[in-house]
Amino acid sequence: MKLFNYNFNQQTNSAPLAVFRIFFGVMMLLSIIRFWANGWIEKLYILPKFHFSYYGFSWIKPLGNYTYLFFIICGLAALCIALGYKYKIAIITFFLSFTYIELMDKTTYLNHYYFISIVSFVLIFLPANKRFSLDAYQQKEEYQNIPKWTIDSLKLLLGIVYFYAGLAKANSDWLFRAQPLKIWLPSKYDIPFIGENLMQQEWFHFAMSWSGMIYDLAIPFLLLYKRTRFVAFLLVIFFHVFTRVLFPIGMFPYIMIVSALIFFDANFHQKIINSLKKLFYFLSIRAKSKNLKPIKNTEFYKFKNKRVILSILIPFFVFQLLFPWRYLLYPGELFWTEEGYRFSWRVMLMEKAGSTNFKIVNHKTGNFFMVDNTDFLTSFQEKQMSFQPDFILEYAHFLGDHFKNQGHKNIGVYAESYVALNGRLSTKFIDATVDLYQEKESFKHKKWILPFTSEIKIKGI
Repeated sequence: MKLFNYNFNQQTNSAPLAVFRIFFGVMMLLSIIRFWANGWIEKLYILPKFHFSYYGFSWIKPLGNYTYLFFIICGLAALCIALGYKYKIAIITFFLSFTYIELMDKTTYLNHYYFISIVSFVLIFLPANKRFSLDAYQQKEEYQNIPKWTIDSLKLLLGIVYFYAGLAKANSDWLFRAQPLKIWLPSKYDIPFIGENLMQQEWFHFAMSWSGMIYDLAIPFLLLYKRTRFVAFLLVIFFHVFTRVLFPIGMFPYIMIVSALIFFDANFHQKIINSLKKLFYFLSIRAKSKNLKPIKNTEFYKFKNKRVILSILIPFFVFQLLFPWRYLLYPGELFWTEEGYRFSWRVMLMEKAGSTNFKIVNHKTGNFFMVDNTDFLTSFQEKQMSFQPDFILEYAHFLGDHFKNQGHKNIGVYAESYVALNGRLSTKFIDATVDLYQEKESFKHKKWILPFTSEIKIKGI
């Protein structure tokens, strides 16, 4: 079977996929533990009175204290993925539980959460448990070779993330105004050696902007090419560790570092597996003591349902390639309206701040009162709501329903909103004459967003 002359029948060593599975499972388990230990489950999902939902997924909500159960299930699934134990059940469970957690409140949206969801989706269809796993141990069968496309699919996914992130940086704010780095970097004055010097220099802000774009665009190709792979991986480590020092972006840098290992050849991954075998040597001693049969090394792993799996994964990747371009269907400035902004690998491109207050009007009498947002939203939710149009609309409907249930009549909900984008002066954001309670959420352009008064020239996505 061929697509654009790609040989879907070609085989390759299974070690890279096994190592990817192990590191992915470990990183996900650590992420869940970290999230729990920092008290974020309670802070983000249990304490808030109201949760912002994704369009079409309003039925997905936190379940009070039972929300902890989702994280327990997700963490156990991640552990099973790392061990390669009941892998199919584990990876499906992880994908469903993690994605449910991601969809519970869009206030917590991050690009790397989306990345984890789609990686785990792809892993459902890959034989990642056929080498160095408890499944292989129990089945007494370990496959040395698997279809090459199973590993290439992960390389393609990482390539899309990096390359599209680079394209997104090809805009005038990032390259010619060094925004928003010019806002963020001077605040890092407390970093030893470079904080009081480099971080304050305008030339350094521009150097960071341009090098960031070039890095994202080039790194997938440098990792693919054997002669540049090692240097490219060193760049991956430096880039992600440096961004981790600069910005509080959690586990994402480490996830991307270990994910980039998939580009190395099988010998490198076999060394990792051998090291892990030495680390867990006591398991093999125990196995010998029980006189268990040795694992059979089988040469090739062949999919029984290859055509069905490829008929799912090929459209999936086509979707990943096209979906980030959907912003072209909307008028207006993308960074201002944010229509088509999420799920498109636009990473840290904006510094956006707003102030949005709501007026509840009785259309019949003309009487009105202002809403205190702190009565319903946490400070983090209010911050996110203040400059994102879909948040503003959803919150307006929540307010309208809330006061209607309290007995208020002839309700209209109006917003007074001002937003500043990438160092520009704060300007009016929402048409204050539009009753948002009468506006419906959809994929259509939101005409009640006032036009952007400046210009950002987009060159890439």
